[in-house]
Amino acid sequence: MRVQSALKSDRLCKSLTGLTILEFTQLVDSFKKNLLEARIKVRPDRLRALGGGRTGNLVTVEDKLFFSLMYLKCYPTYDVLGWIVGFHRTRACQQVLFLLPVLEQTLGRQLVLPTRKISSPEEFMKLFPGVKEVFGDATERRVQRPKNQKRQKKLYSGKKKTHTRKNIILSDEKKRILVLTKTKSGRRHDKRLADKENLFQNLPDTVTAWVDTGFEGIQHYHPNSLIPVKKTRKSKHNPDPPPLTRKQKESNRLISSFRVVAEHAISGIKRYNCLQQPFRNKIKRLDDTFMLLSAGLWNYHLQLSK
Repeated sequence: MRVQSALKSDRLCKSLTGLTILEFTQLVDSFKKNLLEARIKVRPDRLRALGGGRTGNLVTVEDKLFFSLMYLKCYPTYDVLGWIVGFHRTRACQQVLFLLPVLEQTLGRQLVLPTRKISSPEEFMKLFPGVKEVFGDATERRVQRPKNQKRQKKLYSGKKKTHTRKNIILSDEKKRILVLTKTKSGRRHDKRLADKENLFQNLPDTVTAWVDTGFEGIQHYHPNSLIPVKKTRKSKHNPDPPPLTRKQKESNRLISSFRVVAEHAISGIKRYNCLQQPFRNKIKRLDDTFMLLSAGLWNYHLQLSK
């Protein structure tokens, strides 16, 4: 791979990997250590020393890191990826499945991966001691329509009018992803998914939660929540509901202007095309891995941008 030519331009490096040249080079040493551990772990009974045998197409550590980041950023098919690097599509798939866990471990040791679950208010305060406000939102991304009718129904999102998978994120005021829930079907309602994860039940009372109307009702168990006021719907028993007052509209605009931080955090994650394009892989839980890695890379970018 022509990695060195890509590392001469920040614009080109960001287009291919989502990281600047500085961010990429600072990740190499940590990735190298984790790659060595993974190679020993996958073949603990090896007789030949590491590095023996034929020379592969991904020769250096930089090549392997660039390869894994390029897959997440550009999300080519394995045929295209294999053609770019110079090997068969099956080998491209094998390399992706081997290198992505190495990248995940690397980001974990950089302390940039978001927490997947909060079990208690005390745990939240221990993990994020300086956080006084969180901004919550759900994010969906398309998947290929399943052939099985039951799975079609399970994944169909009435909001997006297509088949999706969903996560809920909590970010801080600096757009850092603090909590990322497990990936679930897009059919589930935002609040139902949050309740199943006990997301807002385990927030400390001192932490203010800024959310949208999709989480209406969380104020019953987390009173320190700010949610826009919903307009009353027309119904058979209430054919002419009163409109929102001027004060309510102003309050809604104020809440939305603060809560937009969560939207900016999600847009930062979705710089990676593996979340923009419809998910087409068949490997179980790989879509969750894509989301976790993209969130970790976004946090890593913010960490070095300070």
